[in-house]
Amino acid sequence: MAQSRPVAFFATGAGRRAVAWVTVSSPREPGPVGSAAVRSALPASSYPIERTRLDNGLRVLLAPDRTAPVVAVSVHYDVGFRSEPEGRTGFAHLFEHLMFQGSANVGKAEHPKHVQAAGGIFNGSTHPDYTDYFELLPAGALELALFLEADRMRAPKITRQNLDNQIAVVQEEIRVNVLNRPYGGFPWIKLPPVAFDTFPNAHNGYGDFSELEAASLDDAEDFFDKYYAPGNAVLTIVGDFDPGETLTFVNRYFGDIPARAVPPRASFTEPVPTAERRAVIVDPLAPRAALAVGYRVPDPIADLPTYLAYYLLTEVLSDGDASRLERRLVQKDRSVIGVSTYLGTFGDPFEQRDPLLLTLEARQSEESSADVVLAAVDEELGRLAGDGLEEGELERVQARVASSLLRAADDALGRGLAMAVHELHRGRPELVNELPAELSAVTAEAVAAAAGSLLDQGRSVLELHAGAAS
Repeated sequence: MAQSRPVAFFATGAGRRAVAWVTVSSPREPGPVGSAAVRSALPASSYPIERTRLDNGLRVLLAPDRTAPVVAVSVHYDVGFRSEPEGRTGFAHLFEHLMFQGSANVGKAEHPKHVQAAGGIFNGSTHPDYTDYFELLPAGALELALFLEADRMRAPKITRQNLDNQIAVVQEEIRVNVLNRPYGGFPWIKLPPVAFDTFPNAHNGYGDFSELEAASLDDAEDFFDKYYAPGNAVLTIVGDFDPGETLTFVNRYFGDIPARAVPPRASFTEPVPTAERRAVIVDPLAPRAALAVGYRVPDPIADLPTYLAYYLLTEVLSDGDASRLERRLVQKDRSVIGVSTYLGTFGDPFEQRDPLLLTLEARQSEESSADVVLAAVDEELGRLAGDGLEEGELERVQARVASSLLRAADDALGRGLAMAVHELHRGRPELVNELPAELSAVTAEAVAAAAGSLLDQGRSVLELHAGAAS
């Protein structure tokens, strides 16, 4: 896991007629900037997206792009570690591992071999609100990727041997990534129990060893039946392919997978704290103290325009040498040696539903204390809320964010993963094209108001004391 901005943890029949197509590509016009004239639009992409749904409920996104002879295939399931049952922490991630252990027509460990033999790469990842599986291959191997993904959607090999083996693998992953490294699980495992009260939001998504060991075949089969139905998934294909031929392949391999009931999407909503929450942990391997602060933000699905102001706020606060907290905490006060702010558990602002946190994470200098850092952060937030942004500051961060989004979508795999998440959460894969315009509509007043709102709620503070400092 990255220390400043963590990433997700990784595991290594007869066709049916599709329904009507919908093509979406155009970004929306930007909105006003306060009471001023309309701001100039940021550069935006116009990738075509064709969407359909099979009779079994599987949503399909096709995004042809002939600029490079590659194709990216992903399947996103609407289940993450916030959906796993109490008493089975880490089960969503464990099940991700199981999905690589063979299927009806693919032997154990053969999925990776097939992909690599074709010149491709593969992986999967578990997140708070979804699990994904993906391949990037030469264009000629598209049919192979569709066969492999359909075969494990239809019938993964859930056996006692595979389950026991993958429990051991996940436990070793936890030892390597959390238990035996400095700052392991900080703050993505350690901060949620401070910030939230309910099991879905507060528990350890990596898992407790005893609960992992207690997982049964019935648990695994029930999890598959409930969450891995075609109607609970999005298949995304991006790259060098013919849409008509590809739809034939999709129907051939996925069309006869039986439909199953799809669970209603759970709400994980909790009240925003009104008083500060605080906790302290000791990391025996950490060489210096660290601090994590969590602030609740608006619903990123129901209120995207307001949420985007908080996205830009994180950039104003900590992105680059000119950012507010970099200048104040690192360059001026020297109270920390590094600081970052980000949205979402793993630093992707669009991968998660409500509730989620804006997280501030810092490594403290030897002379500073958590209270000194927090006081400086409050002062900078108050200055932002009261005085607003400096001239050109909003335009700078808007351009940086838009540039980052365009770079991420430039390759087939990054574009496909982004489209799939926007479809899964919002039913709007076209956001991959529209986000620069959405960002250009955010006003300086909205960013300043976002800063002020962080001061008006009960933040969650987690102090990490360095056990290896002496």
